[in-house]
Amino acid sequence: MHNKAIFVDRDGVLNEAEVRDGKPFAPRTVADFQLFPDSHDAVSRLKRSGFLIVVVTNQPDIGNGLVAASEIEAMHLRLRDLLPVDDIRVCPHSQSEGCKCRKPGIGMLVASAAEKEIDLTRSWMIGDRSSDVEAGRDAGCFTAFINRGYAIETVAPAANLTAPNLMIAVDRILGYRDTSHRIGDS
Repeated sequence: MHNKAIFVDRDGVLNEAEVRDGKPFAPRTVADFQLFPDSHDAVSRLKRSGFLIVVVTNQPDIGNGLVAASEIEAMHLRLRDLLPVDDIRVCPHSQSEGCKCRKPGIGMLVASAAEKEIDLTRSWMIGDRSSDVEAGRDAGCFTAFINRGYAIETVAPAANLTAPNLMIAVDRILGYRDTSHRIGDS
C-alpha cells in the first residue's frame, strides 16, 4: 500500500447542497448539480501533490425512491468531466438499511483502498458532516471538516482540522505537518 488519497464527500464539499431549515440536501437533477467555484482548483492542487482523489458519497435518495440511479450517474459523469477524480464511490442505500458502505461506515473507503493500493494512514477524509469525519477517523485517515454552519452540526466533530471551504482545507492539508497524531489515538 503505497498510494495516498484524499477521500472527499460530494454534496456540500465539491458541489452546492440545497440548505433548508439549516439542513443540507443533495441535488436531485443534473441541472441542479453545481460545483463550488473553487472545487476544480482545490482538487487539482491535491492531485498535483500526489494524492489520488476518491469521491465517497451517501446517496440515500436512490434507496428512498426520490431520484433514479441514472440521474446520479449523470451527475458523476459531469463531475468526472470537470474534476480530476480517480474514483467515485456511492452508497445508494436508504438510512434504515444498515449497510456497511454508508458513512459513517468505512466500507467505501476500505474498498477503494484495497483496489487502488491506498495507505489509509497517509490519507485524508474531507467532509461537511460529522459522519464523514467519523468514517475517516475509523478508517485510520486524517480528517478535515468543512464547517458550512448547518443546524444539524451543532458541535464540530473531532477532526484534525476545520475549514470554512474546500480551498482553505486544501491549504491546511498541504501544510499539515503532524503526521504522528490522529484524533482518537492513544
